[in-house]
Amino acid sequence: MKWFASFPRFLKTFKYAIGFVTNIKMANKSTVFKQTIKQKGYWNYKDLYGFCFSWLKDRGYTVKENEYTEKNSGAGKEIILDWAADKKVTDYFKNSISVKWHITQMQDAEIERDGKMVGTNKGDLKIVVEATLESDYEGGWERSAFVKFMRGIYDKYIMRTTTEQYEDRATDDAVEFVSQVKSFLQL
Repeated sequence: MKWFASFPRFLKTFKYAIGFVTNIKMANKSTVFKQTIKQKGYWNYKDLYGFCFSWLKDRGYTVKENEYTEKNSGAGKEIILDWAADKKVTDYFKNSISVKWHITQMQDAEIERDGKMVGTNKGDLKIVVEATLESDYEGGWERSAFVKFMRGIYDKYIMRTTTEQYEDRATDDAVEFVSQVKSFLQL
């Protein structure tokens, strides 16, 4: 009968553990677009940074800089940037664009433009753009196993065409962003 006396404490701990596990919010993410932009040569880092940031902000994205690392070496600067841009589309869907920069051998340089010497940068630039569509990003369908099951049915049978439309919109945003960056870099 000793085990029976400690059973309520066990039950309380078990309920806490189960509650903790079931309260974890997990959005469904699907990658809809991924492309890499590369540039070797002359480009203006400050202007490109400002252009990309402004483009995302102007389209309603909230931009968060997760990483900024700058290292100096004999060959020039190495800069690593990681942006996460999110845009709430509905209460159920959210677009996310990940922009990862890797710049190597960056040096200050001057070029002649319209008969004037203009300050710019020279180096190797690589930008990886990845777009994802997140559904149930607030975790509203994560309350219980039954509700999660219902979300599966909802996503698969009821929201399928709507999900495809939102995936197309997320893809369109990312394609337009890459196109504008390439145009800015004159690629």
